[in-house]
Amino acid sequence: MTDAAAPRRLRVLAAMSGGVDSAVAAARAAEAGHDVTGVHLALSENPKSFRTGARGCCTIEDSHDARRAADVIGIPFYVWDLAERFREDVVEDFVAEYEAGRTPNPCLRCNEKIKFAALLDKALALGFDAVCTGHYAQVILREDGSRELHRAADMAKDQSYVLGVLDDRQLAHALFPLGDTPTTKSEIREEAARRGLFVAKKPDSHDICFIADGDTQGFLAKRLGAAEGPIVDESGEVLGTHDGAYGFTIGQRKGLRIGTPAADGKPRYVLDISPVDNTVTVGPAASLDVTALTAIRPRWCGRPPASGPAGYTAQLRAHGGETEVSAEVVDDTLRVTFTEPVRGVAPGQAVVLYDGTRVVGSATIATTTRRPAPAAAAPQQAG
Repeated sequence: MTDAAAPRRLRVLAAMSGGVDSAVAAARAAEAGHDVTGVHLALSENPKSFRTGARGCCTIEDSHDARRAADVIGIPFYVWDLAERFREDVVEDFVAEYEAGRTPNPCLRCNEKIKFAALLDKALALGFDAVCTGHYAQVILREDGSRELHRAADMAKDQSYVLGVLDDRQLAHALFPLGDTPTTKSEIREEAARRGLFVAKKPDSHDICFIADGDTQGFLAKRLGAAEGPIVDESGEVLGTHDGAYGFTIGQRKGLRIGTPAADGKPRYVLDISPVDNTVTVGPAASLDVTALTAIRPRWCGRPPASGPAGYTAQLRAHGGETEVSAEVVDDTLRVTFTEPVRGVAPGQAVVLYDGTRVVGSATIATTTRRPAPAAAAPQQAG
């Protein structure tokens, strides 16, 4: 929902993380004439934690920053405790996915289950018309009344990938004031400074918000415990051991702790993670080439794709590029074939389909099909 698509005055609940983007988004919504109320979501298991060493967006200091921004904008402000819902739907899901040998994206889960489900449902129940966030994306209202999610005007800041889980109902109540203006991050900070927002110079949040120090492996080890297992090559030869298969992701190169170098002297990468026998398989980069995948639990941003295979582009990571694909839905399973092989594709990740700048929808990768690695050349015999 953009201002052009919604000329009437709306009651807007602005999700304010304590960062510069959400503060400017709330300010722009208020400036557009909407009746805006700010809300900070208390999601941390330890609400008394401060930013010391933290790189997320959910500390008590962030809530104070959000409140100060709301005061400057001149809007009411509240803190809503959604920590229990966040723990169940995001944190526990994250741990369970890694334990099962998959690589989840908690930001997509948070947008789906928290910001545009728990938060939106509560907002609608209280009489609000829309939830406003600082995401860089656009919702376009078509002449027939349907809505489409599109990439941001500035591709360098586009965040449509992590919004690919939003359905038509959620898009109808979403407001992204930053998405349709091609401004750089420095210009957003300058705008924040002009508005008197103290978060203008605040560093961006990054990494996983509930892992303050960025040590994902350490976080998982505390939750799942040590579980030593073998690291093997494609032939099954044991090359080393690990403390837990959950600490690895497909395509990982560093931290393998393999003392024996590869026969060709080239780096080895994680090819497979098997939680059943707690085995991590490594091999050459060429063995990472994926030609196709299947994905489950598809969610469509507005109208679903037409039946039968069709051409799209796909994005596989939040900060990844696009790749051309052919995709179709068969029995509620999305089947994707890549025009050119891609690497680093892991079960548990989201594949998001695009038609131009329009987000068609997303699904969770279940299986991948790899191109067989080229066989090693046979040694030549002396004549």
